[in-house]
Amino acid sequence: MTPDSFKERLARGVFSTVLRLAAPAYFLRLFLRGRQEPLYAAHPAERFGFGAAIEPGAIWVHAVSLGETRAAAALIEQLRRERPGLRLLLTHTTATGREAGRALLRDGDTQRWLPFDTPGAVRRFLRRTRPAVGVLMETEIWPNVQHEALKAGVPMVLANARLSARSLRRGEKFKALLAPAARSLRLALAQTAQDADRLRQAGVADVRVSGNLKFDLQPDEALLARGRTWRAGLNRPVVMLAVSREGEEAAMLAAWKSAQAARAPAGSPLLLIVPRHPQRFDEIAAMVTDAGLTLARRSAFGTSDIATPPLSAGVADVWLGDSMREMALYYGLADVALLGGSFEKLGGQNLIETAACGVPLFMGPHTFNFAEAAELSLQAGAARRVATLTEGLSQALALLTQPSERQEMADAATAFAAAHRGAAQRMAAPILKLAAA
Repeated sequence: MTPDSFKERLARGVFSTVLRLAAPAYFLRLFLRGRQEPLYAAHPAERFGFGAAIEPGAIWVHAVSLGETRAAAALIEQLRRERPGLRLLLTHTTATGREAGRALLRDGDTQRWLPFDTPGAVRRFLRRTRPAVGVLMETEIWPNVQHEALKAGVPMVLANARLSARSLRRGEKFKALLAPAARSLRLALAQTAQDADRLRQAGVADVRVSGNLKFDLQPDEALLARGRTWRAGLNRPVVMLAVSREGEEAAMLAAWKSAQAARAPAGSPLLLIVPRHPQRFDEIAAMVTDAGLTLARRSAFGTSDIATPPLSAGVADVWLGDSMREMALYYGLADVALLGGSFEKLGGQNLIETAACGVPLFMGPHTFNFAEAAELSLQAGAARRVATLTEGLSQALALLTQPSERQEMADAATAFAAAHRGAAQRMAAPILKLAAA
């Protein structure tokens, strides 16, 4: 391993100082956000690296938020399959990640917040946990976490790794800080050959192409079936805006009203909006009613095992998917979907789950976070690219009137998702090898 230069040590020192100075503002922000999402304010000592000591030798997986946690689920399942009885140390930085991560825990496992990336907090965390190996999911780079792990002899792996050309260019501006972090990685398991090339350019020595864990995720069959049952009871087609982001909901509501789909006679399409961030549920509900549309909220339906939604919901103009861990139910409801995050410059969302549920997809121009998956889905006929959300809605509504064409896309989507599985198995073996070293 090449020793860090003076310039690199100085950059990390400046970074650490800035973080220490910013710590009060950061924790005030967590406290304020905890008013909306209480989990953010829970276990504050863990943010400083404190917490009860655990038995050494756990496999440490850091999944920052919901998407990374769901991808990690496939890897963790495979790790347990290959090493029964392993102990898991699971860390997160967001409330949605931590909440989703609870379902992955078994007896003997530990869940923590990732400590604030200052040397002292990280050292306390590592002294109390002493993992056998650390696995960072997808795009995570933490200069002090990786530096202190290297000093402590904990091999670090970047799994399901992706690095866009834009992120690589941005990283050049902070090369003195990020290059040592890249060099400190023992291994990167890249999603694509293009990601692998960029990771090598960034300074990672050992990079292997392993595929995308999200292809290994299987939809919850019970939720998917329930969604399809609900859809059959509606007697009207459903257009879904999936995992929407800021700016997209307002644009969709405007386009929906312009198309007059929501004001057509009985049996007209239903608009289903499923936002990416739960703290925006109330904001989007207000958007719908302010637009003069009638609203039904999933949270008002009751438990997830209800046979049918309330009768009043069936005649609403818009449904709001304001629940967590029910994406398969929403995809079961949908006849066609538009991909959130792809109509603003946000890089898109996980389109693989859409395909696995057999839902035809329209995506906008911005899918750089899932570039290869997007291209492969287009080639497979599982998705179509459009320039704007309005164009996407127009084509989605047209597809509803062409059942055979819609079924062809649905079948292509299912086949596309099934053809690319196996990443979890390719990743688990080298991680377990490092853990045993």
